[in-house]
Amino acid sequence: MNIPSNLKYTKDHEWVLIDGDVATVGITDFAQKELGDIVYVEVETLDQTLDKDEVFGTVEAVKTVSDLFLPLTGEIVEFNDDLEVNPENVNSDPYGKGWMIKVKISNPAEADELLSSDDYKALIGA
Repeated sequence: MNIPSNLKYTKDHEWVLIDGDVATVGITDFAQKELGDIVYVEVETLDQTLDKDEVFGTVEAVKTVSDLFLPLTGEIVEFNDDLEVNPENVNSDPYGKGWMIKVKISNPAEADELLSSDDYKALIGA
């Protein structure tokens, strides 16, 4: 199980990479394995400001559709357009080419509520 130590995590299985006031968000290696083959990623919230834990999109796998929850309050400033053509990047490279959105963070203090890699490993029993 790949759980990079430089990232933060949510209980909803999203990962977060914070760079200044922008956070890159995707789903974890654990989540993509649980979902199976990803066939579609939908994000219709580009340029919208959402609160932490609001649904910012969905990920569709062969077996199921899952909501994606925003880990930090902010404006969704970018969507990984490559996922429209290559949604399988979420499976093959969840922490690289499989990133989903970038968020301009409104409340940096919320980052303190995210899980460390060790906390996330404990959550999923890894």
